[in-house]
Amino acid sequence: LRAGRYTGAASGAAGDHEAARVLRARGDRDLIAIRAAMNILEKWGCSTEQQQNILQLSRAALYKYRQKETKTASLTHDQLTRISYLLNMHSALRIVFSNPENVYGFMTMENHNAYFNGATPLSLIEGGEFGNLHEVAKRVDVLRGGLAG
Repeated sequence: LRAGRYTGAASGAAGDHEAARVLRARGDRDLIAIRAAMNILEKWGCSTEQQQNILQLSRAALYKYRQKETKTASLTHDQLTRISYLLNMHSALRIVFSNPENVYGFMTMENHNAYFNGATPLSLIEGGEFGNLHEVAKRVDVLRGGLAG
């Protein structure tokens, strides 16, 4: 016994199986998330390079995650946060707009509100800077009635 815990082989084997199950579940979750984000970015008209920048993925990883044969993904906390912003923006746009042209076209439309100053939301996030993604997501969220700040 060490620190009140049994460290024998039986416990280790069960622990190994549980750890493998948790890693598989995380890999499945990550793959679902990255594919959802890539699908949204494609519908927004993003190029491969823009997707790489926004998601902070290498070209090889982007293509790997597109393949049906790929069964799991391993994403960083930063990448998962980026995906969360993208999914939230997509959700907000679906709430605000009823037509697909605006839901998927909004990100490429010039916006004359103070932060955008005539730029498109996509042009602000395409470089992959986290701060820009955060700011654009915050402003898209306001459209659906969210609070800025």
